[in-house]
Amino acid sequence: MMMQGIRKAGQGFLGKLVIAVMFGFLIISFAIWGVGDIFRGYGRNEVAKVGKVEIGVEQMRSAYQNDLQNLIRQQRRQISPEMARALGLDRQVLSRLVSEATLDQTAQGMGLAVSDETIRNLIFDDPVFRDASGQFSAARFNELLRSNGYSEQSYVALQRATILRQQVAELISGGFTVPIALQEIGNRLRNEKRAVTFARMPASAAGEIAAPTQEQLKSFYDERKVAFRAPEYRTAAILAITADAVADPAKVTEDEAKARYEALKAQRFTTQETRTVEQIPFPTAAEAQAAKAKIDGGETFDEIATERNIAFKDLTLGTFTRDQIFDPAVREAAFALEQGGVSAPVTSAFGVVLLRVTKVDPAHVRPYEEVAEEVKKEIATGRAASLISELHDKIEDERASAKPLAEIARQFNLTLRSAGPMSQGMTRPDGSREEPLPGGDATLRAIFASDIGVDNEAIRLPQNAGYVWFDISKIDPSRDRGFDEVKAEVETQWRADETATRLAAKARELVQALDKGEAFATVAASAGLTVETATGIGRQEQRPELPGNVVTQIFGTTAGKAGSAAGAEGSRILFKVDSATVPPYVRTTQEADNFVRLLSANLSEGLLLQYVAERQAKLGVRINEAAFRSATGGAQN
Repeated sequence: MMMQGIRKAGQGFLGKLVIAVMFGFLIISFAIWGVGDIFRGYGRNEVAKVGKVEIGVEQMRSAYQNDLQNLIRQQRRQISPEMARALGLDRQVLSRLVSEATLDQTAQGMGLAVSDETIRNLIFDDPVFRDASGQFSAARFNELLRSNGYSEQSYVALQRATILRQQVAELISGGFTVPIALQEIGNRLRNEKRAVTFARMPASAAGEIAAPTQEQLKSFYDERKVAFRAPEYRTAAILAITADAVADPAKVTEDEAKARYEALKAQRFTTQETRTVEQIPFPTAAEAQAAKAKIDGGETFDEIATERNIAFKDLTLGTFTRDQIFDPAVREAAFALEQGGVSAPVTSAFGVVLLRVTKVDPAHVRPYEEVAEEVKKEIATGRAASLISELHDKIEDERASAKPLAEIARQFNLTLRSAGPMSQGMTRPDGSREEPLPGGDATLRAIFASDIGVDNEAIRLPQNAGYVWFDISKIDPSRDRGFDEVKAEVETQWRADETATRLAAKARELVQALDKGEAFATVAASAGLTVETATGIGRQEQRPELPGNVVTQIFGTTAGKAGSAAGAEGSRILFKVDSATVPPYVRTTQEADNFVRLLSANLSEGLLLQYVAERQAKLGVRINEAAFRSATGGAQN
């Protein structure tokens, strides 16, 4: 049985390579060791030691470079070693290697082994290694291994180690089932609905607040001086070249645009026909045929559904294009009907059904005239890629000769933008917002990581959309602002705090009255509030009248009790939970099945994580930081 699970774990060559690092989910959990590491150099050629197993510098370097290249391919952009370390890639790789070494020793200690025959069968049964005739091909096997950097011996060793690690994982967490009690708790968390009566308490309900004295404001300022500190502001000149800026749709001819339109018409500019389909299932074809005869005799589809105790909401399959209906019999029958028509009995993959099409939305093709400008712009943008590359090289040449960005912009007739002064939160000293920067957060982070006079590298925009250059022209450092400078802000914040305090105190009084049994309408009327109600509120739901934080408070309050929570614009929401209902837990539904599978997987992983952590604590884990930095290209201290 264990071997059957192993066979299912990887269905192809690439799948097996992924399985080989299946314990990568341990990366985050063990990126910072909780097992008493000893950070010292015990061997120049060993990055880490787990029990008796050493992880060498070359092993670490090779694994790190492989993961870095995979990340570059995934992101489709160049990633520098500095960026990789900022993402924690180096620690992730080390964590994976340590976890694998832990499991390898565990398997060895348990006396687990994998026969040569098992490995041979796995390789011979892998369809990736087969030729056109379906037979195992040694040439294809060797070619794939060579292209992925493996020898036959190293690939076999990798598979053997992977299978043993899977055996350990299966022994620890395989076959885990979620207790019914836990499933029912999950049902409550997902499906509980609440009904409330509530009223909004505007900020004005706090009453008149007298103007603060100078002493009150000064004391408020002294207690919160950090909150009024001015952030660092930076001003930068920004030069950006993008496809949109470089593209010239006017240079695209009508013939080119029409040819492009025809090539994309079916894929981009055609809306496929859709049909809304209903069905009534039957136990046998005879019963379905009898029902169809009744419909032909004058009964309606809905009447047949009522006779079979099928609710209206359960009739509808959905709205589909032809390709979206996976069952061929249902697909052909549904798309052969007129709108409102009922099919003959159809034998579907799930039984015999009658179908009705309630709505037909025919296919629609957007004419060329409607999309001509869009097509021309797309063609021009595509051509701009080569222009951007050429312009990038010219700008870099000018930058190499120490020309300032302003002069380069004039030379190439480009727009130079002055951004700032702005904070890292994109605010200006007057409180207004800076316009979004080309390159977004990447540009902003680079600006605040640079300095005046630094020759900054160009920022490459995603999907090769262009480049951004910048020069820092001014830095206004963060500083404390004196009381007189921020007095108006201090008073505004003092008044907001005072209002919130008084409003919360008044809400507590009203909550106490409600919990003593007074009617909500009476309590609300005494405070001049308007009563509202809301039903069917879900735990993760938020509505315009009930923000997320209010819903959280509602679900944290016992049914029949009252509470309050902060609302928008300094207001407060007073509420009473009228009811809390949970539908019966039906274990046979698709939703329940999905939940159980997800929870089982999470709990199984949790068990394995705890086990590996315990094994690492017993085996002992030592990290040689100097060797680790050497293997990953990190800075030496």
